[in-house]
Amino acid sequence: MKLGITIGKFYPYHLGHNYLIERAKAQVDRLVVLVGYKPTQKIPGTVRAEWIRCLHPDVEVIEVLEDIPEAPEPWTTRALAVLSGRQPDIVFTSEAYGEPWAALMGAEHRAIDLPRHRFPISGTQLRQDLSSHWQMLAPPTKAYFTKRICAIGVESSGTTTLAQALAQHYQTVWIPEYGRWYWEGRRYTPNAQEWDTYEFVRIAQGQISWEDDLAMRANQVLMADTDPLATHVWHRRYTGTYSPQVERLADSRHYDLYILTAPDFEFVQDGTREGEQIRLEMHQWFIDMLDRKGKKYITVAGAHEKRMADAIEAIDSLLVFPVLDAIDH
Repeated sequence: MKLGITIGKFYPYHLGHNYLIERAKAQVDRLVVLVGYKPTQKIPGTVRAEWIRCLHPDVEVIEVLEDIPEAPEPWTTRALAVLSGRQPDIVFTSEAYGEPWAALMGAEHRAIDLPRHRFPISGTQLRQDLSSHWQMLAPPTKAYFTKRICAIGVESSGTTTLAQALAQHYQTVWIPEYGRWYWEGRRYTPNAQEWDTYEFVRIAQGQISWEDDLAMRANQVLMADTDPLATHVWHRRYTGTYSPQVERLADSRHYDLYILTAPDFEFVQDGTREGEQIRLEMHQWFIDMLDRKGKKYITVAGAHEKRMADAIEAIDSLLVFPVLDAIDH
């Protein structure tokens, strides 16, 4: 059984790293990836390790504390200790240190795109300017840094129209309303107007799953057409009370901004809507919930062009990404 090993900080994890791992694991029976970390770094090692596991569940990922000099000799001792007696057959790197490190472990070294022709990017470049090099980030890394915006509001208040238009403006993803598709699927069943709490839990979970999947394709920002907090409000609409289970799911999510759409135009019936008489009251429920939870939000009203302009102004102010700390901190 051929064992391979590679090492890196993956700070942050980019397409060059991903290419290295893809090429390496295709050449061995088992690949071990060591993720070096320091407690002072802004992105924890556990997070970086999970980025790799997300795309490569068949790879063994181990977090390793960087408390020794960056030289082949101490890292040979550390790597062999981490491997717990396993002897690597092949060392894969895209770095100059790869050859001496492999030799000290008695392993073959295979360089993967050492000149970085395939993906001309480095962690240093990304740490200095995430925005300019965004498309070089690996999908889970994109999801981690993406600014999440949620359009929220009552029926026939323009949330879907706004979310789609904003996604088009920013050339990014938008997250459809899972609850609408769930309703479409159940609408012809007996007693379709009767709802159970477990259904709202499933809707909230489905919305989360859709969002997290699409976030990996986001272009710096994503537009969500509703979220579990809205599901929490809709639970009150159909059952008369709030649900602690749905609330817990809502509290587990973070959005950089909510955009509340005002129901300030005539109700439009699309064949599925049924809340015309209650939408003004529900709009106040949304306001109360956003205030009670301390959410950052703006309210957009008026014509579509006005709503877009107000939303874009608010979102643009958020599209500032941090310069990550120097790697030797």
